[in-house]
Amino acid sequence: MFHFTLIAIGRIKNEHLAGLCDNFSKRIMRQGKFEQIELKDGTIESEGIRILDTVSKRKKARIYALAEEGKTYTSSEFAREISDLQGSPVIFIVGGAYGLSPAVKDCADKCLSLSPFTFTHEIARMLLCEQLYRAISINTGSNYHHV
Repeated sequence: MFHFTLIAIGRIKNEHLAGLCDNFSKRIMRQGKFEQIELKDGTIESEGIRILDTVSKRKKARIYALAEEGKTYTSSEFAREISDLQGSPVIFIVGGAYGLSPAVKDCADKCLSLSPFTFTHEIARMLLCEQLYRAISINTGSNYHHV
């Protein structure tokens, strides 16, 4: 069973992206626990403080911070990474419009990049939800992922 927490700065204002996130969230929750925590936006430093405070309340979690300099994975590689963490709490952090503070990146076990392209934080959040669902689908043998 999966236990994912997504910490994100701000809420998704675009109703279409919010709908997609909601759809993938419901799909993920069929296979495990998926919690989304939205924190107030502000300066990178104030956002970082709120993120680190939230993370500190979740002990023994594997932490992935989304950052442009992070490691990129194929969907299959990401599925293997997620499979290895089954049963353990995993936190994914999506920063605000200006990214993440260095302190947040430093506290992460890994920095993860969704693509060499730059996305808005709302699109990055939706893409992460889709990739989490895809990883679960790969690991459970669902036909969602086509090779």
